[in-house]
Amino acid sequence: MKISIKGLKGSDFFIDQNDSLGKKLAMLIEGHCTIGVKAAIKKYGYTEQRYYQLLKKYHENGSLALVDKKTGSEKQPVRTKEVLNQIIRLRFLDPFADAVVISQKLNQLGYKVSKRSVERTITEFGLQKKRMF
Repeated sequence: MKISIKGLKGSDFFIDQNDSLGKKLAMLIEGHCTIGVKAAIKKYGYTEQRYYQLLKKYHENGSLALVDKKTGSEKQPVRTKEVLNQIIRLRFLDPFADAVVISQKLNQLGYKVSKRSVERTITEFGLQKKRMF
């Protein structure tokens, strides 16, 4: 879907709905120069607060400040596929070893993993000890 901006001579300028940067810039331009803030935020689906946040970012650092940033943590996960495989392997080799023992063995093997990470993995994969009555 495309968003249309009307020119003075009646011609349209189209912006792709999925173009986040283009959409933000168009909203700021229309809000500031043509249709006004209220109409622009309604047209582009932003809140007034977000409009002014984007306007401030634009004035401070230009259009590059409006580019969407990658979401989520920048830290690398501790429980990589290899670590998960090692936890599962050690659990199957010794079903009665608890999370502390498994995390110690992994640390000795050079994997930096906490007891809590081992506990999470054991729970996620359903590797808890079976209780016999």
